Amino acid sequence: MAPLTLDGVPAASLSRRWGVPQVVVSRTMPSSLDAVHELGARGATHGATVIAEEQTAGRGRDGRTWRSPLGGVWLAMLLRPGPGEIGALSIRAGLVAADAVDEVLARPAARLKWPNDVLLDGRKVGGVLCETRWLGDVPQWLALGVGINVANEIPAELAGRAATLCEVVPDLRRIDLLDHLVPALATVAAGRQALTDSECRAFAERDWLRGRALRLPAPGRAEGLTPEGALLVSGGAGQVVVREGHVELA
Repeated sequence: MAPLTLDGVPAASLSRRWGVPQVVVSRTMPSSLDAVHELGARGATHGATVIAEEQTAGRGRDGRTWRSPLGGVWLAMLLRPGPGEIGALSIRAGLVAADAVDEVLARPAARLKWPNDVLLDGRKVGGVLCETRWLGDVPQWLALGVGINVANEIPAELAGRAATLCEVVPDLRRIDLLDHLVPALATVAAGRQALTDSECRAFAERDWLRGRALRLPAPGRAEGLTPEGALLVSGGAGQVVVREGHVELA
């Protein structure tokens, strides 16, 4: 059997290429997140990465299905954050994903929609999902999932709401995006809980929701984020802080 490759790059060389301890590449699997949880339970180290060329049971927030056909980037990474390092980690990962998208498009294009969507021209091009396993109050590991549409097919019924990077750069390879994405993701748990001032400014520059009228998760107008990654919504009862929830525009 021929050695497994990713866009012509031998899978066996990827951990050294990206500076992470382990990279598992699979042609197809149910969920890269589940595979990372298995690695975590077996004692794998921080930064271990799983990439699926296709997922048959990919998932997004709140148990939603995430379509993951051939051609996209579907990865999960094992992080072992300390007790005070989870905080705004998913927001920080979204910033990394948006930066990687901008790098391969060679222009500032990606926007972020709280809590976990990466947008391109108002359409969803990617998303971030974090799942933590705890022992009491102590996190044992965190599975960080990132999905980005690169050259995968978008169903006709989602064409108005979803985009691919190859619409902008037709010959873009997944490895080009991963070269920016994976090394940076390994640093998102780095002893910090709250977003730094520079990260807050970076999110504000990409904040797709800011100023928009919302129906959910609270009625009012989106007013940005707190340093902890919570959404600020101003309404008739004043400003509220929303730590999690589903967004619907008014």
